[in-house]
Amino acid sequence: MKKVFTPKAPEAIGPYSQGIIVNNMFYSSGQIPLKADGQLVEGGVEEQTHQVFQNLQAVLEEAGSSLDSVIKATVFIKDMNDFPAINEVYGKYFSEHQPARSCVEVARLPKDVSIEIEVIALVK
Repeated sequence: MKKVFTPKAPEAIGPYSQGIIVNNMFYSSGQIPLKADGQLVEGGVEEQTHQVFQNLQAVLEEAGSSLDSVIKATVFIKDMNDFPAINEVYGKYFSEHQPARSCVEVARLPKDVSIEIEVIALVK
């Protein structure tokens, strides 16, 4: 196992890593809309979703992977009414390549954000 860390994404806010590589697979921790400096992104769910994808791209790059290599994404959202807006942004990052996905509404997310996404990807 290899721990993945990049300063281009927020540091873990607990006893976990940004991601782990096992063999040729990358497993990310859930990314929330924190900037690399740890500050919450300003704005609504669309801005939050874009920041989550920026964080995912950073950890994937550090792992030697990319969004094009994502096999499975799990999306956690605070309010299912935000699903259309989140899905719109999500589709900008996964347009032609469309990995398997689960999306669940949860009661609460860290720092009371609206969205968290984790991915599993192949490492090149």
